Amino acid sequence: MPFSRGKKPTTSKIPKLQPKGLENQDGPQTKRSSSSPQGAPKKRTAFVDITNAHKIELSNPIKKKDPVKKLQKKVSVLSKNDVNLKSVVSSEEKSEELKNVESNIEKLEESSSKAPIPPHLLPPEVRPRSAALVDSVHAVEYAKDIFDYLKSREEKFVLHDYMADQQNLNNNMRAILVDWLVEVQENFELNHETLYLAVKMTDHYLAVSQARRESLQLIGSTAMLIASKFEERAPPCVDDFLYICDDAYKRSQLIAMEISILQALDFDINIPVPYRFLRRYAKCVNAGMDTLTLARFICELSLLEMDFVPVRASLLASACLLIALVTKDLGGWTQCLQFHSGYSVEDLAPVVRKLHDMLIGPPDSKLAVVRKLEFFIFLNLSLKYTLNCLCL
Repeated sequence: MPFSRGKKPTTSKIPKLQPKGLENQDGPQTKRSSSSPQGAPKKRTAFVDITNAHKIELSNPIKKKDPVKKLQKKVSVLSKNDVNLKSVVSSEEKSEELKNVESNIEKLEESSSKAPIPPHLLPPEVRPRSAALVDSVHAVEYAKDIFDYLKSREEKFVLHDYMADQQNLNNNMRAILVDWLVEVQENFELNHETLYLAVKMTDHYLAVSQARRESLQLIGSTAMLIASKFEERAPPCVDDFLYICDDAYKRSQLIAMEISILQALDFDINIPVPYRFLRRYAKCVNAGMDTLTLARFICELSLLEMDFVPVRASLLASACLLIALVTKDLGGWTQCLQFHSGYSVEDLAPVVRKLHDMLIGPPDSKLAVVRKLEFFIFLNLSLKYTLNCLCL
């Protein structure tokens, strides 16, 4: 019978009754059997019978247990105990054998330790890592290349004795200016590299331009200002240098002199200074603070002398360190220093003689700032050494 359009056929919701013989057949309302069809894996229920109780037959509680079975159980227990005892004995024997083997190995090691080991079989020597190797800022991998580059730049900044060309200046005036710059560096707590760079820029400027006596302090303070901008994290401002000059110059004069010095140096102010090489070479031989301070004292005294202006920075630093090492009885110029500096003892001998003459000469009472500062540094180091000895 065809259905009317737009209507769905109605089905009865009452379940149909099935005959008794068809109850086990699959239907929408019948339960499926727990057994899987042929060829399919068996399903495992959630709660498996782990007691295997279905394999044990129920015994009559009235009946007595068979004595033969009891004997069999006892015999099985005794046999298991024998096996356990044998296993314990075997484990003890194995432990004794292991001990014997270990003792034999120790004897072999002792005998082998007494015999000399060939050098090629020795393990590599592990040296303790220093702070320079741990700290990435030191750039240990590039240190040799950096200082080789600085040494190559010395060719560009070689000076001559320019004081003969200066009509209004002499060596004594320059020494007084450098001594005053040392005092400025100490008052402002600037780095030593700043002092050396300021002296270098002053010498390079005076080598190419004429200067009067009245403007010598202006040249030195302006060179210190430029060096501070190049080396320091927080350099002093212009007003600080005007104040330390006792307001002898105006702000416009200081700025004009800054422009003049930069133009004279062609804006290339990365000049190699002796202090950088001194620290590097002292680090190569693990020199102590007292040795470095002595070498620095000699190097700062050389700033006052006009004779050391033409000497290269690396050569001057090497000569100062050699005098400090010999004075402290730490040996001479080693192969390590010769490798890193590129100078032999024969190369350093003329500069060492000049430095020796400077040290044994009579000190000038007007140039006492360097000697006074280094004396206090030596006194502080000796006090620290004494306190460390007392603590020990």
